[in-house]
Amino acid sequence: MNIKNLSMSFGTQELFSNVNIYIEEGQKVGVVGLNGAGKTTFFKILMGKEIPDSGKIILKNNARIEWLPQVIDDDLTTDDITVFEYLLSARPIDKLNKELSFCYEELAGQCDEEKQKKLFNKITHIQNMLDYWDQYNAENILLKIINGMNINSELLDKKINELSGGQKSKIAFAKLLYSKPEIILLDEPTNHLDKETKDYVIDYLKSYKGSVYIISHDVDLLNRITNKTLFLDKTRKTFELYDGNYDRFLKLYSEYEKALLRQVKIQEQEEEKLREIINKYANSSGKRKRMAQDREKKLEKLLENKIDVSKKAKVVKMELPIKREGSKIPLRLENVSFSYKNKNEKPLIDNLSFSLNRGERFLIVGKNGIGKSTLLKLIVGKLKPDLGEIIIGDKTDIGYYAQEHELLNYSKNILENFQDVNIPDYRLRSILANFLFTDDDVFKKIKILSPGERSRVALAKLVLSGSNFLVLDEPTNHLDPQTQRVIASTFREFKGTMLVVSHSIDFVNNLGIERILVMPDGKILNFDENILEHYSEINNQVNKKNNLDGKSNYFSN
Repeated sequence: MNIKNLSMSFGTQELFSNVNIYIEEGQKVGVVGLNGAGKTTFFKILMGKEIPDSGKIILKNNARIEWLPQVIDDDLTTDDITVFEYLLSARPIDKLNKELSFCYEELAGQCDEEKQKKLFNKITHIQNMLDYWDQYNAENILLKIINGMNINSELLDKKINELSGGQKSKIAFAKLLYSKPEIILLDEPTNHLDKETKDYVIDYLKSYKGSVYIISHDVDLLNRITNKTLFLDKTRKTFELYDGNYDRFLKLYSEYEKALLRQVKIQEQEEEKLREIINKYANSSGKRKRMAQDREKKLEKLLENKIDVSKKAKVVKMELPIKREGSKIPLRLENVSFSYKNKNEKPLIDNLSFSLNRGERFLIVGKNGIGKSTLLKLIVGKLKPDLGEIIIGDKTDIGYYAQEHELLNYSKNILENFQDVNIPDYRLRSILANFLFTDDDVFKKIKILSPGERSRVALAKLVLSGSNFLVLDEPTNHLDPQTQRVIASTFREFKGTMLVVSHSIDFVNNLGIERILVMPDGKILNFDENILEHYSEINNQVNKKNNLDGKSNYFSN
């Protein structure tokens, strides 16, 4: 990949300018930088979804690129097909075989020498493509990916449009791996993966023959896969390529900054000496005047080459005040059941009962697709239960953080998304500045923001809600590690009640969780930091059994 003079901006905001980087084929590259540095935009330029202001990216032999975005929406088909059919479609083997048969039928008929030559050339091309797609081994390859990613037979039979957000991400990931591109782009790929699936994906990508570019806040993932780190410097508006994984990058970058500061200090001392001589002899004559003039030239040259040390990037500031004390029992569920399908079938949530005490920190765990996000939507009133009752305390003010940011209006800008907040404009601007949206940033449409930036908008809305009961669905998914630490600390100091769905063990361990609801069986356990790992292992064992029981029949018909 050869990046030449690449520049990109949105309105008055410059993301990066005049970037020149060459990256060899077959590299495993971690793409890092603060939220809003342009990481996802860089991927969109590679995919042709965004056009840069200037410059270009040259790929060798027009290499095929596949991208797994952070948020799966229109990128995953809504056609009425099963997950298995969707996965199979990643390699056009059936289509190519039909084209091949048609070519042979054409050859069998009457055709002149020129047409025969064209047909033979086309047949050779199709055969080469079938060899590339490894047609005779493709089914085994797909089965290995299905097994490795713990996709059981029940999920394979589901329709694509029935999947949860986490399931969509996993299936889109599996399809990408099976599609065999020369360049893989991954944007926060492990947000919805359990430990075993993540380990499989890491092993797969480490041995992958093509190039892999990964945007991730998962340091473990970057350290285990990458051998290069592409740093998008938000303050300097440029890219820097470092050898080694993320830990190596941090060490090299730290050494670079220290060396830079030492050089700055030397320059400052030199500047001070030159100015002292100039000031002392500026009004003199003879040798002293010539000395002053000589020092002026040296000072001018020094200032031309002076090192510009950018200010450190700002960090999110967050407080969560509550408007009033909540009810003693802010939430109670009594025999709640819910299903998206026919009500005669087994419900997704079945006869669930529990209650929360004021000020409690409560965690919901369970594998993807089991109904965690659905339960939160029932609690906040986005869905209605089929049976049972959800009772909200009369002093309960709910603040809801949605995993897919569906509470934000994508067609409006940031300011317009706060029209329902009755506070002075200067106060709103101050709070948005705490979430790193300043000046003209507030006029950006939500649809052009990165998922990390959308997360910050959603968190700002949570702050302004003044709620005493927070319902949080994967609040750390799109945030850089520094921001994750800030919000974990803020949530820990929150005075109200908190109901959380999260896969981030580090984040959960900082919240002061008291009890855990295990779905789908409805068990409630006292919090223990080993419980998340324990239930992850149980889920993996169940997935393995389902894989062995249900996957071998898919290619037999």
